[in-house]
Amino acid sequence: MKAKQRLTLAVLLVLLGGAIAGLLLTRDTEAPRRSRRSKQVRARDLVDQKPLETARRLAQIPAEREERAFVRRALRTGDSAVDLAFQTALHEAVAHPAPPSDEVRELHRHIKEAQARIADDQGQVERLQRALEGRNPGDAQQQLDIAQAQLELDQEELADAKQDLSRAGGDLESSIKRLLDEHTATHNTLATMEIPQAPEESWTLASHLAKWRALQGKQGELKAAEQEAAEAVTALTSKHDALEASVKQAKANGVGPKSGESAAKTVAAMRQLSEDTKALAVYDERIQDEQELGSIYRDWQTAVAGRQRKSVHGMLQSAFWVLLICLAAFGANLLVSRFEATITPDRRRLRTLHFLTRFAVRAVGFVLIVMVVLGAPGQMTTVIGLAGAGLTVALKDFIVAFFGWFVLMGKNGIRVGDWVEIKGIGGEVVEIGLLRTVLLETGKWSDAGHPTGRKVAFVNSFAVEGHYFNFSTTGQWLWDQLEVLVPADRDPYLVAKAIEQMAAQETETNVRLAEEEWQRVASSHALQSFSAAPAINLIPTNLGVNIQVRYITRAHERYEQRSRLYAAVVELLRKRNIPVEAGGA
Repeated sequence: MKAKQRLTLAVLLVLLGGAIAGLLLTRDTEAPRRSRRSKQVRARDLVDQKPLETARRLAQIPAEREERAFVRRALRTGDSAVDLAFQTALHEAVAHPAPPSDEVRELHRHIKEAQARIADDQGQVERLQRALEGRNPGDAQQQLDIAQAQLELDQEELADAKQDLSRAGGDLESSIKRLLDEHTATHNTLATMEIPQAPEESWTLASHLAKWRALQGKQGELKAAEQEAAEAVTALTSKHDALEASVKQAKANGVGPKSGESAAKTVAAMRQLSEDTKALAVYDERIQDEQELGSIYRDWQTAVAGRQRKSVHGMLQSAFWVLLICLAAFGANLLVSRFEATITPDRRRLRTLHFLTRFAVRAVGFVLIVMVVLGAPGQMTTVIGLAGAGLTVALKDFIVAFFGWFVLMGKNGIRVGDWVEIKGIGGEVVEIGLLRTVLLETGKWSDAGHPTGRKVAFVNSFAVEGHYFNFSTTGQWLWDQLEVLVPADRDPYLVAKAIEQMAAQETETNVRLAEEEWQRVASSHALQSFSAAPAINLIPTNLGVNIQVRYITRAHERYEQRSRLYAAVVELLRKRNIPVEAGGA
């Protein structure tokens, strides 16, 4: 194993160990116990509706089933806290009204005048109604209509003046009551409020990560809500203590009748003290509600933390599988590399298969990792079917070429160094890839056969859809020929006989080896009677007789064999005083 491979293996093992440790640390534990704290207090000016607003906002965040109880409790407690806040605000508005401004004083004067006019109008309407019931009503009906219209006009002016007073801040009690009516109208909606359901958590890394981030945001919201409740407790405690000190001081000064003080003033002071005492009880209840809200939000955070722990566990589990897949792919590649080292030099063509195997291992590992991280796509069967059909149409040539490579690697295929002819182009094979075969172009087998220096590439689909000629079969035997022209005034038969004997003698060894090899690899008895002995053809021409000699030779010995035969033929013709006009292919 190489140093780089050892380092990669060590890193994968360390990360895998870390994932296992994380899985153990984040496994499920006992459900967290509900925390309790000592109760403290807080308050706000006028009508503090933040407890319910905060609970409503948190209720809109998708929640798990175990979180719904916290949502309902927070809504109920927040609603109760707001109800008590309205009581406190009404008490403050009555007991401690704000000093009126000039505008408010003018509006109060206008309201009193309108009320006085309305009282006069009502008296006038009553008198006219009694007169109308008498024996001589006269024009009482007309006067009654006018008086009623005037009464309605004054009532509208009074209502408008009260609205102006409320808008100017001079009628705080009415404004609070109007807000209370709006709040009361929402009571029924709280019971039927729809709480969004958190989506189901899948087993993928992306799902666990998204869940963890969502829970992290919820944790921040809950911490802010708890802090808000704590601040409310502090503020309410301060107001409660101040009011309690005021009540104690009033009791210490005495609340009974005093000399020189009217009975009405004494009664008002006693009523004020009673209202302040009731307000203290309301403050206590509000403090308890805020404390309860703080406790709910703390318990809620604990539940969310448990969910976060589960999400972290899921992320580590996904990371564990990813690392395990990487380790398996690394091991598979290592096995392929060791197998390659055992390949003998004459089987180096399997290197392409080795590359394909490694690619397949990595591709499978990548797909598995993507599925662990993102999950399997919906409608997996449909997606695979459509994708397969589309790829088959779009990549038809590449697919056929890919399978053509397997054909070329088979028993009757071709090898690097073979002399072949593909689609009319001959040459020596210099590369056999997954998708294409490259030739170093030469002339036809009957030509000189020297390389032209050009490389010609063919898509491997020719091995499936077409055909090819391999002149480098077992032993790389091929037929070659030479031609000798004998003039018309000479006997061609003697020359042909001599050339045939010379060719048979020169190729005797090759003939025997070729016949043995062909008989051994033949798949039928058809080739068992085939002869590799030289053959001679005599072709008459206008210049004489053309003698063609075909003989067997090895591909790499072709040119040397032909040279020796030419030399022997030339020597033969010289001895017989025949002009040399020989040619060959």
